[in-house]
Amino acid sequence: MTERSGTIAFVASETPEAQAARAKLVERYGDADPAAADVVVALGGDGLMLQTLHRFMGTAKPIYGMNRGSVGFLMNEFKERGLRKRLEAAQRSIVHPLVMTAIDRDGHKVEARAINEVSLLRRSYQAAKLRLSVDGQVRLEELVADGVLLATPAGSTAYNLSANGPILPLDAPLLALTPLSPFRPRRWRGALLPDQAQVTIEVLEAQKRPVSAVADHIQIDNVASVAIAIDRSLDLVMLHDPGHSLDERILREQFGY
Repeated sequence: MTERSGTIAFVASETPEAQAARAKLVERYGDADPAAADVVVALGGDGLMLQTLHRFMGTAKPIYGMNRGSVGFLMNEFKERGLRKRLEAAQRSIVHPLVMTAIDRDGHKVEARAINEVSLLRRSYQAAKLRLSVDGQVRLEELVADGVLLATPAGSTAYNLSANGPILPLDAPLLALTPLSPFRPRRWRGALLPDQAQVTIEVLEAQKRPVSAVADHIQIDNVASVAIAIDRSLDLVMLHDPGHSLDERILREQFGY
């Protein structure tokens, strides 16, 4: 028995559909303690997949998602039978999270990690004013916009794509820096950055134009500055069925299907 066909733990979202699926799978395959299991099977949508990856961050434990939610870009098709064979044949996708260090207007520092993106968002009727630096050099003195985000390749098809940002292949050594409803400069549509870059975003007129920083589901209000970089010390492992790997799904998105 290999690691992937060994002990399985099932986690599910709170929806009736996901809970019913979990009950059937537990009856068929058993249910191990998630902390000790060889693999975790997540039942829900992409939101649950991100929560599960965050929950087991730092363990390198493989996560195999099956879609029992509304959005399932990161998930495999749900099937009750043949799970152990599917786990044996699954392909590994390894991604690294972003680490965000945010300092609020009172000088408090908060660190958080994001698998998809770190976004800065205006919190009032007035547009945010932001200064963007890459590796300590100011690249945009003033961006007037609803905000800005920095997305990983894994997250490039999420909020980043909705904001007209580029789709990045999973193995591309790049990050997407994408403005949200930019007003000035009008023609700036973002930048592709090397994934070893450190991005610093300063909030101008922070008292008058408050801004929040969000790392996936973690929100810090009234930020003054945010530093963002890839955390290569952490490997996040997702399992996907052959022909439906994350690389393949990202490629399909680029051709509109």
